[in-house]
Amino acid sequence: MDGHTEQSILRVVDSIYENIGEQITIDDMARTAMFSKFHFTRLFQRATGVSPGRFLSAVRLQEAKKLLLSTSMSVADISHQVGYSSVGTFSSRFKRSVGLSPTVYRELGGFTPRIHVDTQHRGARTAVVTGHIKGEHSDDLSIRRVDEEQNPVFLGLFPDTIPQGRPARCTVLERPGPFRLDNVPEGTWHLLVQSVPVGEVEMLDGETPTVGAHGPIKVRAAMAIGPLEIRLRPMRTIEPPVLLALLDARLVALRATAS
Repeated sequence: MDGHTEQSILRVVDSIYENIGEQITIDDMARTAMFSKFHFTRLFQRATGVSPGRFLSAVRLQEAKKLLLSTSMSVADISHQVGYSSVGTFSSRFKRSVGLSPTVYRELGGFTPRIHVDTQHRGARTAVVTGHIKGEHSDDLSIRRVDEEQNPVFLGLFPDTIPQGRPARCTVLERPGPFRLDNVPEGTWHLLVQSVPVGEVEMLDGETPTVGAHGPIKVRAAMAIGPLEIRLRPMRTIEPPVLLALLDARLVALRATAS
C-alpha cells in the first residue's frame, strides 16, 4: 500500500473515531478518503482486513466497552452515544461480539471467567496447530523488557480477522513461548494473538495493545500444522479492535487452557 493510500485510510479511521456517535455511511467514508465508493471499499478491506462497515461496528463496540467500565452511564445511553438507534440491536451485537451482555461485562469488570469455544462446526476435530509466540523484542537483549516476557498471552482461532465471538479453539499462555491447539475443527481460520497485561484492562487508555496474527490457515482432518512463529507487535491504528472479553489474568489460573 503506497503512502498516499495509507494516509487516506488513516484519515477515514481517524474520522470514525472522532465521529463515532454519528450515522456514518460508506459514502461518507469514501468522500473523506477522496476515492470512489467502489475503489475505497476495496482499498479499505485490503488495508484493514475487514469491510468499512465491520470496522465501524467494531470501533463502536470498543467504545461501548470503554464507557461501560469508565462511566456510570446506562446501557441505553451508551448505545445511543456510540451510534445505535436501538438498544436491543446494540445489546445483541455486543453479546455476539464480546461474548457477554453489556450488563454482565460491566459487572465482571471487562473480563470473563471462562472463554467458551464455538461447538457449531460439524467437521472433524482432529487437527493440531503448534508454534511459538515471540515477544516484540525477544531477539534483542539490549531492549528486551521484563514485562514483555511476563505478560500472559491469549491466542485463538477465529473465522476472520476480528477476534470476536467464540473462537474455534483458544488457549492462554503464562508468557510468550510455545503453544499447542488440539482438536482443531476443519475449516479456514485466522490465528489471532494478544498480550494480556496482568491487572490491567486492555481497552482503557494506556499502552498500545500488543498483538500478532497468522492466516488464513486451512485445516483438514488429522492435519498437523506448524510450527508457526508469530511475533507480537504494537497494534496499528488501522487494525480493528479486539472485541472478545478476555480472561481475567488476575483471578483465573493462567495454566488452565480455556475451553
